[in-house]
Amino acid sequence: MRKLALTCLTAGFLSLTVSAQTLFTYGGKPVSKEEFLRVYQKNALNKQPDFSENALKEYLDLYSLFRMKVSEAEQQKLDTLVNIQSELNNYRKQLAKNYLTDEEVTNKMIREAYDRMKEEIHVAHILIMSPMGSDTAIAYAKIDSIYKAVTKGGADFGAMAKQYTEDKGSKDNGGDVGFINALQTVYPFENAIYATPVGKVSAPFRSQFGYHLVKVIEKRPSRGEVKVAQIMVNTPKSKGEEGVAAAQKRIDSVKAELKKGVPFEQLVKKYSDDKFTVNEGGVMPQFGAGKMVPSFENAAFGLKKPGDISEPVKTDFGYHIIKLIEKHPLKPFDSIQPVIKRKVENDSRAQTAKELYFEKVRAKNGFKENKEAMEEVISALSKLPDTGKAANTFKAADYKNMNKPVFTLAGKNYLQSDFIQFAENFTRGRLNGPRRAVVGDVYKNYISTVVNDLEEHNLVENNKDFKNLMDEYRAGIMLFELMDRNVWSKASKDSAGLKAFYNGRKERYMWEPGFTGAVYKFKDENTMKEGLELLKDKSLKEEDFAKKMNTEKSSDAVTIQRGHFEFRTFKDVQRNAMTKGKVTNGVLTSDGKYTVVRVDDLFDQPTPKTLEEARGYVVAEYQDHLEKEWNEQMRKKYPLKVEDGVFKSMVKK
Repeated sequence: MRKLALTCLTAGFLSLTVSAQTLFTYGGKPVSKEEFLRVYQKNALNKQPDFSENALKEYLDLYSLFRMKVSEAEQQKLDTLVNIQSELNNYRKQLAKNYLTDEEVTNKMIREAYDRMKEEIHVAHILIMSPMGSDTAIAYAKIDSIYKAVTKGGADFGAMAKQYTEDKGSKDNGGDVGFINALQTVYPFENAIYATPVGKVSAPFRSQFGYHLVKVIEKRPSRGEVKVAQIMVNTPKSKGEEGVAAAQKRIDSVKAELKKGVPFEQLVKKYSDDKFTVNEGGVMPQFGAGKMVPSFENAAFGLKKPGDISEPVKTDFGYHIIKLIEKHPLKPFDSIQPVIKRKVENDSRAQTAKELYFEKVRAKNGFKENKEAMEEVISALSKLPDTGKAANTFKAADYKNMNKPVFTLAGKNYLQSDFIQFAENFTRGRLNGPRRAVVGDVYKNYISTVVNDLEEHNLVENNKDFKNLMDEYRAGIMLFELMDRNVWSKASKDSAGLKAFYNGRKERYMWEPGFTGAVYKFKDENTMKEGLELLKDKSLKEEDFAKKMNTEKSSDAVTIQRGHFEFRTFKDVQRNAMTKGKVTNGVLTSDGKYTVVRVDDLFDQPTPKTLEEARGYVVAEYQDHLEKEWNEQMRKKYPLKVEDGVFKSMVKK
């Protein structure tokens, strides 16, 4: 929490703006009026800034002290510490994700997605699996032969899908996946279905899953989305035809009761097997094309008016009766643009946008590949042993003499040995799978990483907003380290200083009137009576008492709390019921349990807490004390001088 608070405090506190009109100096370092006002107004957030003299003075004192501490952290070179460098790098990478995009490309993709949402496409497809990093040649040859058989040999697409597709979900349907809308599939698949005419088959294309063919069966205008409720009766496959007959009989009963006027919601509770909607009146989440099996989807969209109820619909899951709640046509672009933007940024097309952006970055920075040098790397790594303990493993150190550039970017050569070192880190020194394919994928990742790192660092130079955020975060984590060294850890570790601080103000840490002893909470009256009998044996230790009471049959018979209690907060047993060295009678409390107290000692006057008893309070106050001392040291080291005339020019009454 402290680190977060400090980092938030720095937001808006840093700027390199230089102005001739100096508001104040600290240790001779100037801060301009313009800079102060920018920060002051930014930290006012949505509130109207208070330009009264008192408010400005209070903020100037806070801001100048902040600048002194940042200077102190810089003087101690805290930003060179490994942990701070690591945190800065992580923050830069996270922050840069919001900047390393081509806004123009992203906006085009958002509009493209919306335009595609206006149309739904009925598709069948064939998939030959070939995950990234595998040998693509065999998979491509197979999909290409299927493509030629369908487009030139007259083979039936559905029959070929049943025979060859590796998509288990659509295999039995001849590859038919129903209607699809934009933003429902990976981007390469979506591109193919929207580019292919009705009745035609696409050329083979690749996604992260493998190679695909798609056949477009039908296109229609978007039906939007629909919200329905359902009563579902399961047809478990384990019960076979008998189960289907029983389900049909049950759904017929639902239909009959609906005709008699029994409310739909009442029948949901009585009959529906859908555990996800049975307690919601059968209401399902709103859905559009491609989200449900076709028979269910068509029945739902076929209902005309809210309140209309369908005939029983059979799916692989069972029988359904559907009630229409409301229909939602596609909304205007402006109203759903933010929603589409979020989906696009989290969709596989975001990678396409990033690749297009990086292509511009590579072109701008003179990217040039040396394919021959890369072939030498592939050749060298292809000679790894295939068997034994060292199978497929390599060490970058064995290739340190391979020093030809594999590519050049921004005037810098990236050598073969650099890439192999990256490959060792990336693959943990093991190349599983076809060597050329695996090394090729790692090489693409290496280029992306180098380009990304280059552009991240360029952002600091070229983007003022990014630079300000990085400077603010840098100041925040340096201040955290500085505060930890001078205040927080020091207060905890300086045992002598803490003890002296405590001894100088013992009277601040007092117990109010109360007692020491043990508080027993029994779960019921019988357990309490049993416990009181045992407590008559004063030699019985508490751990033995607990073992006797909390048995396997009744593990929660009693709880015991030992310590120092104050009457002000302890209400279960009254003071007049307590006697030193005695056990009180049981008292029934509001939680239904019985409280018994064994009183070791009574205190009717305040008594001092030991350092250990008051440690939390003492450490907190000692931290405040150390921080005040440290603040004064900073003010002495960096003397503050305010230009009164400039300050008064900011005051508004």
